[in-house]
Amino acid sequence: MAFEPPQRLVRALGEMYGDAAARDWLDQVPRVVADALDRRGLEAERVVVPGGRSGVVVLVRQPSGEPAALKVAPPFAAPELERAALAHWNGWGAVRLLDAEGPGLLLERLHTEVSLRSLPEAKALLEAAGTVRRLWVEPPAGHGFESVAERTARQAEAMRAGKDAEAAALVTAALDAREELVAAPPEELLLHGAFRQGKVLGGERAPWLAVGPDPVVGERAYDLARLVRDRVEDLVATASGASVARRRVSRLADSLDVDRERLRGWTLFRAVESGTRALAAGRRQDGELLMEFAGWL
Repeated sequence: MAFEPPQRLVRALGEMYGDAAARDWLDQVPRVVADALDRRGLEAERVVVPGGRSGVVVLVRQPSGEPAALKVAPPFAAPELERAALAHWNGWGAVRLLDAEGPGLLLERLHTEVSLRSLPEAKALLEAAGTVRRLWVEPPAGHGFESVAERTARQAEAMRAGKDAEAAALVTAALDAREELVAAPPEELLLHGAFRQGKVLGGERAPWLAVGPDPVVGERAYDLARLVRDRVEDLVATASGASVARRRVSRLADSLDVDRERLRGWTLFRAVESGTRALAAGRRQDGELLMEFAGWL
């Protein structure tokens, strides 16, 4: 199978882990995919494009003829933690892991072209809330997932090192919010970690299933925070964007029994963290959109 890594993946890995590390791994992907196909007797159909930001997804056929999807991710993206989370959920609210052994993750086939972003906004948020609720379970005993406090501590260090003077006030506010939030977490549940509308795909076994977790253990408000800013470009383009964003915080918090102020705080931190990362990577327009959104909170 001819292989050309999707450009979305190339950009995302380069931004998160450095261009050199990303390119070194991407150069190995054709061999890794071929090995995974051979070991399982899979027949490749096509690479999913534009695909995700954490690994290559190849649509395949199993020896039985049943459809499936093979995901191959770099070791520095900790795919073993994604495997552990999917195994723990066992298809409850998330894509089902079909094979516990490597290389790669063999997953049930979903409708890769149909995500919650294809629905009207109100319906998409309703379905997203119902999906993410299923994922919030007790983590397995002896798990190796990092905590929200640990993950955000690393992100906070990178934010402090940022050089964008215009973002300084928002960065300070976001860091202060984080310090208060991690001081007294109300719960320690297994979270998706990267949940948003684009991470929920249509399925046959269930109407909507989550994919691509970046699992972490912590409070529900952290997991909801990324969802609040979904379709941020549409929000910023409207005169009522600020009020709509604040209503989203209230609506999601109330529908999922999450403290509004904790959700607002994590939404602020995660928006500013993403914004400073975008600015540092030279994605000025993305960064400014996120900072404008954060300023509304």
